[in-house]
Amino acid sequence: MATDPAGSIVRRVPSVLKAAWDRLRNLTTSSPARFAVLVFASLVLLFTALLSLPAATTDGRRLPLADAVFTAVSTICVTGLSTIDIATVLSPFGKALIFIGVNIGGMGVLTLASILGLIISKRLGLRAKLIAASDSNPLRTHGGPVNEGQTVRLGEVGTLLRTVALSTLLIEALVALALYPSLIFAGVPPLDALWEAPFYAAMSFTNTGFTPNPGGLVPFADDYFLLTVLMAGVFLGSIGFPVIYSLWRHYWHVRKWGLHTKLTIITTVLLFFAGAAAFLALEFNNPKTFGSMDAWDTTFQAFFLSAMTRSGGFAVVDIGDLYGSSIIVGCMLMFVGGGSASTAGGIKVTTLAVLALAVWSEAKGRQSVEAFGRRIPSDVQRVALSVVAWGATIVALSTITIAQISQAPVSDVLFDVISGFATVGLSTGLTAELSDPGVYVMALTIFMGRIGTVTLAAAVAATNRSQLYSLPVERPIVG
Repeated sequence: MATDPAGSIVRRVPSVLKAAWDRLRNLTTSSPARFAVLVFASLVLLFTALLSLPAATTDGRRLPLADAVFTAVSTICVTGLSTIDIATVLSPFGKALIFIGVNIGGMGVLTLASILGLIISKRLGLRAKLIAASDSNPLRTHGGPVNEGQTVRLGEVGTLLRTVALSTLLIEALVALALYPSLIFAGVPPLDALWEAPFYAAMSFTNTGFTPNPGGLVPFADDYFLLTVLMAGVFLGSIGFPVIYSLWRHYWHVRKWGLHTKLTIITTVLLFFAGAAAFLALEFNNPKTFGSMDAWDTTFQAFFLSAMTRSGGFAVVDIGDLYGSSIIVGCMLMFVGGGSASTAGGIKVTTLAVLALAVWSEAKGRQSVEAFGRRIPSDVQRVALSVVAWGATIVALSTITIAQISQAPVSDVLFDVISGFATVGLSTGLTAELSDPGVYVMALTIFMGRIGTVTLAAAVAATNRSQLYSLPVERPIVG
């Protein structure tokens, strides 16, 4: 009997593809955190390949591998740090890739993974819905039975995901419309302004900070309207999609705002004013930054710098010219970052708020942590503490490694590392001078900072084991 090896192989191909497809579908529901990491890693590889094309550069030469990888990571992770001059090195095609990449990355790891998982599996499983809700919903999920409030909101996941996409398009369009006249008045040709305005709008809302023109924002340093519009875009991107969703539904009813919304807005505003006050006090006599400006210019630029160090990434003054004390303040603001489920990075303002409330409650001797008539459960406090611990560990290890590789001043290394981890994009100038090993370490830092320490921990955890017993209690001495 004759055999047909070729026909046998052809018949096997569909079954192999179907098995791979089923495996991918199962991954979207059984481990959405790992799927999220897979999505972002795949996007980084894709954009690395695209940015390596000769068409992506103005001179038609391929970018070195380290520069292509770093630019792809910085784009997908909406960071804004760069080892190349985006404005002069990349062609219109390359800048279009940056524009598309930051909008994809700005949607968020778990939100993007949930959308793709919905497309692949045609439905979101319960665990995937819980993960999506935790990224797009003010009520974060926790172990144990799902309470009634979370159960109700699971049905809103689809609406929330649509809100992410629609709010991104709408806000960027409005910011672009506001920026266009300012670019024209600044001398930008009308045709160039047609694409520069959406580019700046995307960079502000996604908190990235790439600039399409040589010199960055320096040519617009005196255009306070343009800078204010950019700050507004950064603010809307940094407060997070859950807050945007809540404000859209209850913008005239503050009492209906959830605890997450209240903590995010209050902490964001407090940090904005505190950062501006700190920069104003520390830099007012620095001749390289604010020392040559009048009182109004100094005040405005202090607020602008405060907003950008939170995660915006735009800069009018040279960060390398700041005093060391201002560098430390910038590091603190960057490490905190913006709101949860936002385009901003850092440990998030709600993490800081929860820890501050926990410390205050402990100082007052209270049994529970409370705010605005609500009790914050202990598992949320543990997550907040874990985020800070993991974030500090990543920053410390990356700082030590890059400092050893570059032998640069530790203050410059620490600033750029935190800027990368918190996906801010400001730099003292160190990142552009790093060798290839340092570039790869910084890229890894950015990647871990963007996908989130909680997501990363969930992705590498092999299984979730249930413990049906409780060990004896013994209290160690702390403090």
